[in-house]
Amino acid sequence: MAEQVISQTKLFVSGLPRKMRWKHLREEFEKFGEVVFARVVLDNETGRSRGFGFVEFANAEDAANAQAEMNEKELWERQIRVDFAKENPERMQSTESWEDDAE
Repeated sequence: MAEQVISQTKLFVSGLPRKMRWKHLREEFEKFGEVVFARVVLDNETGRSRGFGFVEFANAEDAANAQAEMNEKELWERQIRVDFAKENPERMQSTESWEDDAE
């Protein structure tokens, strides 16, 4: 099993309200800086939110501020948890090489 790396710019957000979508998540986190990516994970069969998502910032300082300010805060009447995302370096590398091939 590959070792995981803690991202400096991507946050894992859990406890999201079921009605929240990526644009709402982006809006909530843009207060802390430039968001380059926001995603609420949906169930493949039902299309409903699975209650968690990811937010990636352009820089590490903004991500750290967002994590500190938003962790265990109430969002849409639900307490959310915000942690730095754990990523598989092998998967990150394969994605980067795929992007290079696409150019």
